[in-house]
Amino acid sequence: MRRKQTSGTIAVLAGLLILLVFVIIGCCSCWGVLNRLAPSGGETPMPVRSQATLRLAYSPEKEPLLSELVTGFNALGLTTPDGQPMTVETVQLEPDAMIQGALSGDFQAITPDSSIWLDQLDRAWQEQTGSESPLVGQTVRYAISPIVIAMWADVAQGMGYPAQPVGWLDLLARAQSDPNFGWSHPSTTTASGLLATLAEFYAGAGKTRGLTEEDVQRQSTLDYVAAIEKTVRYYGEGEWALVQRLLSEGRGDLDAFVCQEQLVIYYNRQAGSSSGPALVAVYPKEGSLWEDHPLALLETPDLTANQRLVFSRFVEYLQSSETQARVLAHGYRPTDLSISLSGPDSPFTSDLGVDPAQPQTALQVPSPAVVQVVQDVWWYTKRHTNVYLVADTSGSMEGEKLESAQEALRIFVEQIKGDVERVGLIEFASDVYDVVEMDELGRNREKLMAGIDGLWAGGDTSLLDGVKVAYDRLQERGDTERINAIVVMTDGLENDSVISLYELISRIKEGNARGVRVVVFCIAYGDDADLNTLRAIAEASGGDVRRGDPETIRQLYKILSTYF
Repeated sequence: MRRKQTSGTIAVLAGLLILLVFVIIGCCSCWGVLNRLAPSGGETPMPVRSQATLRLAYSPEKEPLLSELVTGFNALGLTTPDGQPMTVETVQLEPDAMIQGALSGDFQAITPDSSIWLDQLDRAWQEQTGSESPLVGQTVRYAISPIVIAMWADVAQGMGYPAQPVGWLDLLARAQSDPNFGWSHPSTTTASGLLATLAEFYAGAGKTRGLTEEDVQRQSTLDYVAAIEKTVRYYGEGEWALVQRLLSEGRGDLDAFVCQEQLVIYYNRQAGSSSGPALVAVYPKEGSLWEDHPLALLETPDLTANQRLVFSRFVEYLQSSETQARVLAHGYRPTDLSISLSGPDSPFTSDLGVDPAQPQTALQVPSPAVVQVVQDVWWYTKRHTNVYLVADTSGSMEGEKLESAQEALRIFVEQIKGDVERVGLIEFASDVYDVVEMDELGRNREKLMAGIDGLWAGGDTSLLDGVKVAYDRLQERGDTERINAIVVMTDGLENDSVISLYELISRIKEGNARGVRVVVFCIAYGDDADLNTLRAIAEASGGDVRRGDPETIRQLYKILSTYF
């Protein structure tokens, strides 16, 4: 009897235990749900706050405008529904760096100078991620500015402008008839340079719309563009940098250059001439393309709802009539067409060198495929280069300085995409040494890289002799078809040359007047470099001097590569 009673008791206890397990499991499940709904410690649940700062990258030429507009927006004191202040935070970047930053998720919105970069960004994003979804989301435009040929007023008048329209062939004729006439446009890595090149291809094809790959690759079009490009004095890193240099250093050796219309207004305001505009915007009679300054939201994986809301409110702010009036005041054409360009407060006047009735013909931006072809074939239609890299390898360059310089030299060579550019490498220390003879990059690119890797430091600084050797080589070559240039870098004081500074400057001035024109770009590397000597050499040739350090020397060489 006891055994049967014991078995029954065990059965009851087992049932109770099973019931208890289910109760515990149920309680644990409820507790897990409660844990997800409320913070630990019995605190009152609080809503999760998402970031409400929109980080925006913008192109350099918009600095005065964007600074004012972002300050104005942030001062409105707008808040999100969960009480966070809406703010826009900005960073200034060139388009190539902007694209790389966008791919890395460094910001949530961008406003480059032209929408041509948006397609390139999406393609790069899809290649990087394998996603078919674009990175570029909602896009609006709040300011536009046509590409013009900026000329000094006396030069424009000498070409009959504005009584007579001026076009690309007029520019070609002037450059061919006057060897002292100098004009430039930036490389096609910039919007103004690419849009100007597209305009040349349109003119060569005899079209204003619907430019095709066949049009671009037609031999007659290539010949037309190549003839114009061969008269370019040199290229450059961008319109904003050029205008800033003209404001700080004066007129220089350029008679004309490509930029957006807004920068003509900006220059004339900053220069403050009382006798009329220093610069005049010439609108090519064949037609103009426009920098359309898009504002684009980036659909990054970590984009918050609040950041998307800030973007929407910022768009509303930019498109308001008050803000569009500020856009006009800065010399851009507002996208609000109800705002007159001829009003009493408009800067679109002949006094500031522009004409609100121009351009008469607006060219159509071609398809991304055509844009890519133009960028590719430009390397063959552009004016080609003979350039000597002249490197200081004196004892003071030993260590980090030489390593940084070697990396910068490699960057310079890598940035030059075409194989027909001629590059040579010379080093100077106690003497001058040929490292790599000048030749087309298609034949000596690997030799240049090996020569750069093999540089070593030791000895004194025969800077002037190094420049002289490179200069004499270019004069002996006598190539008037190409850009002839020297890029020289030193970190110290001249102390071992045979030629004097006075003799070198005289040699450069006389040689440039009688022979081929050679432009010398100088880099003062570090605080000990003789900036005055380098400036004297550069100015004698119509070149430029820059100051660098181990952190910036790489970027300087990358920038200078755009000149060629």
